[in-house]
Amino acid sequence: MRMTISTNGRAIMVQNYDLDNALETLRTGGLILYPTDTVWSIGCDATNPRAVSRLRQLKKTDDALGTEVLVNSLDMLRRYVAHLHPRIETLLIYHLRPLTVLYEQGRNLPADVLSGNGQVPIRLVQDEYCRHLIGQLGRPLAAAAADLRQGYFPDSFGAISSDVIERVDYVARHRRSDKAPARPSVVARLSVRDELEFLRD
Repeated sequence: MRMTISTNGRAIMVQNYDLDNALETLRTGGLILYPTDTVWSIGCDATNPRAVSRLRQLKKTDDALGTEVLVNSLDMLRRYVAHLHPRIETLLIYHLRPLTVLYEQGRNLPADVLSGNGQVPIRLVQDEYCRHLIGQLGRPLAAAAADLRQGYFPDSFGAISSDVIERVDYVARHRRSDKAPARPSVVARLSVRDELEFLRD
């Protein structure tokens, strides 16, 4: 059975078993390899401490800021940040490219998702596949670039090494054949003077 999801202005067909298997893996604390609105990522339930710990171990990093949290709505976002500044909310509504915001104080998330001072990078996803996956799970997803090398972002499924594919519990079938080059999100934060600072453009 297939379901239709609209993305980037065009309708796509998604196999229900793909979503069902991804959700089952997430609900049982597993790791998935999946396409996001930026690059292919290794992901898990961002609220599950054991799953997030497995993700960090796979990535071999102690840098919490290397793992982003993906939400599918402003309402969900508000559950995981101490304060959503009106300027950031406006930016999220109108920004065209995928945007990750570094929030000063995260909440209701495992310590492994937060940096030492409590900061957390969160992205309000634009991709309908991700939005549906998060909506069905009812919780945010963690996302880390699907490569074991620091700072490398695979721009397609074919660019992902077998080392990564073999170490996750489920590999999404969606968009495997998509050849359009992907790139990381824009990263921004609000300064102490409430001014926007772009950390990655």
